[in-house]
Amino acid sequence: MAITSDIGATAPETGHSRIRTITSADLSAALRDGWADFSDRRGDLILLGLLYPLVGFLAVMASLGTFRLDMIFPVFAGLTLLGPLVATGFYELARRREAGEDASWNHFFDVMQSPSFPAMLGIGGGLFLIFGFWMIAAAGIYAVFLGEVPDTIGGLLSQVFGTSAGWQMMIVGNLVGLVLALVVLAVSTVSLPMLVDRNVSAAEAVSTSVAAFRANTAVMLRWGLIVAALLVLGAIPLLIGLAVVLPVLGYATWHLYTRLVERETGIR
Repeated sequence: MAITSDIGATAPETGHSRIRTITSADLSAALRDGWADFSDRRGDLILLGLLYPLVGFLAVMASLGTFRLDMIFPVFAGLTLLGPLVATGFYELARRREAGEDASWNHFFDVMQSPSFPAMLGIGGGLFLIFGFWMIAAAGIYAVFLGEVPDTIGGLLSQVFGTSAGWQMMIVGNLVGLVLALVVLAVSTVSLPMLVDRNVSAAEAVSTSVAAFRANTAVMLRWGLIVAALLVLGAIPLLIGLAVVLPVLGYATWHLYTRLVERETGIR
């Protein structure tokens, strides 16, 4: 485990747990451990991982049939903001495997029986609010720069990629999305695995997550880029690749959490 040093003790004024500084080597180790865990339960996890691309596919179909065409990309991009909440089941499987307990797929939803489940719902509600804000912002940005939405995908692509206003819209939209993604990264990378691991309040979990992000900003930004790149690669083959990417990232995020936060035994 490539942990370089401890920083700060438990801070009463912020209410976060003791955290550690990490290096890029820890990111690589977390990904290796995540892949190893996935390989051990490959069949089960592919089945569970298909849930996310299925939700993504249904969301895109809803955009085609109910919403405007310009909302297809925002819907898919917005789903990544909810990814940490979807991954809580994989955190539970990782916790069970680490503890030497049965980690088969039927324990995926055991997080619902956790004493900290209400806190998870609270954070999940916050993620849904961010998702909703993103959807409203995306629609507003499109309206400001491009106005009316074409009736065909070809017309949409021509409007977006063939005009200067379209490129300006993409730049502004991506900047807004980047800010929201950074908020989700800071708030959820540690908080949700921590709630699966132990019974603490949502406030303490979020405070610890933000503190870990601030103490390891450069490394955590690299982690965010890795997550984004893997999600894009997984989405290219009709979202099917996410059936592998999501479980691996779920496990890897758990292992990253164990490197970032000092843990006590016998908490849960």
